[in-house]
Amino acid sequence: SSGLFTFAGIVWLNLCEDKWKTRNLHRLDGVPVSSLCRDGICDVQLHRATRSSRFYHLIVEPARETDVNYRPTVKQVERKMLQGSNILGHEKPLVISISFTSCVIGTVCLPLFGLVTCVAISSLFHFEDATGTHCQVPNYLPSISASISLSPECYIWRFCIGLHSAPRLLVAFTYFRFYKSRFTSRFPESPLSCLSLVFSFFENLCLLLLTYVSSTETYLVHKEGFVLFIISSIVYMLITCCLWKAIKKYSLSPEDVKSHHWKVRFLLLNVCFCFFAGFFYWKHNMYCESGSYTFFALFEYLVVFSNMAFHLTAVWDFKSRQIVIISSAEDKDF
Repeated sequence: SSGLFTFAGIVWLNLCEDKWKTRNLHRLDGVPVSSLCRDGICDVQLHRATRSSRFYHLIVEPARETDVNYRPTVKQVERKMLQGSNILGHEKPLVISISFTSCVIGTVCLPLFGLVTCVAISSLFHFEDATGTHCQVPNYLPSISASISLSPECYIWRFCIGLHSAPRLLVAFTYFRFYKSRFTSRFPESPLSCLSLVFSFFENLCLLLLTYVSSTETYLVHKEGFVLFIISSIVYMLITCCLWKAIKKYSLSPEDVKSHHWKVRFLLLNVCFCFFAGFFYWKHNMYCESGSYTFFALFEYLVVFSNMAFHLTAVWDFKSRQIVIISSAEDKDF
């Protein structure tokens, strides 16, 4: 008789299944079943009833799209919203996807375009003002500081540097999160990851300082900003090379090996160019030799170009990454 009552109970539960979905009397782990459904979206679907020991309990299984009474879950709704689906009458959200490679190339090309444009305009239209120094000797190339201090060159340079600053900080934070995922608690890689972010931020800050304070306005501030930019950039590149040396040991990707090799090469080139630029700058101020300032300007260009090339290696580091900007759809029913 006990088995007969059990069978009758199961049949009765299956017949009344739809009714139980809307009542608060039946609970699942102490939570009313009806509370699992909000705004017409059910997270689960009641499937069948069975007997466990002396008590009846509900078996809950995920709903399927082929079911007649299928209702998508909240996560499924969010996933379809990201795919551009128009669910529950909401508008499609705005989704903008940009490859990380495009972001890095744009970040490097903006200052490159600004530098080439400023030097070209200064050489063609402001040659005497851009190449003149206190020594009054012939020079044939304008320095970067002289090129970006004239008008309209200063506005072009400030526009390019200001526009590239935010994406550059994004790249710096991306590197930081990448390092933290690789070196969770390792020493000294984990502290070096934090220092890398600090010097990257400081490098960008010094670049903004020497950009918006020209040599004709406040020469001392501009000079100190340039020196701090060079020092912070070299320290940042050195830390980055150390981190990628550790990554290369445990990585099987040829992209990581190639990235590390080129980072080291650009670092060495940058240090050499800085040395020669400083040497010719000192020689020009001490002896006022003709052509010394021209060589200083040439190596100054190479310092900046090698710095840009170093930052361009991020293309290999985040080749498959995407930057996605999403504006969630808003309910406009009042």
